[in-house]
Amino acid sequence: MAKEGGFFSEFKKFILRGNVMDMAIGVIIGAAFQNIVTALTGDFITPLIGAITGKTGEDGGVVVGGTFTVNGAVFNYGDFISAVLNFLIMAFILFCLIRAVNKLTTLGKKKEEAPAEPTEKDCPYCQSKISIKATRCPFCTSELPEVQ
Repeated sequence: MAKEGGFFSEFKKFILRGNVMDMAIGVIIGAAFQNIVTALTGDFITPLIGAITGKTGEDGGVVVGGTFTVNGAVFNYGDFISAVLNFLIMAFILFCLIRAVNKLTTLGKKKEEAPAEPTEKDCPYCQSKISIKATRCPFCTSELPEVQ
């Protein structure tokens, strides 16, 4: 017997929240965008670096970094460099997007101003509002103590 507000009820509320749907859409767009960044790195940046360094593979393609072998184990550090470039490009683009979104969200908000210095105070004798600079109350004519 399931109780009211059990696990599945909480899960249903979680899934149907708007921010979860926004996050799911963001993940899908991010995955599609990752393909674009991978293509940019693999098809433009990697060949550019290979052309500068002058390294080519067996098939005539440009190789970044290449490989080295230790005791029969092949280390393909070119793929690692490509993955690091992918990450840096994605991180930079996400940083720019988040920065732009944050700027847009604060665009319409008013900046909070510091509270203005008080211009009035209460007379300690008659409780009337008087100027903060007054030395004598204009209502009860009492001499006011000096404010420090």
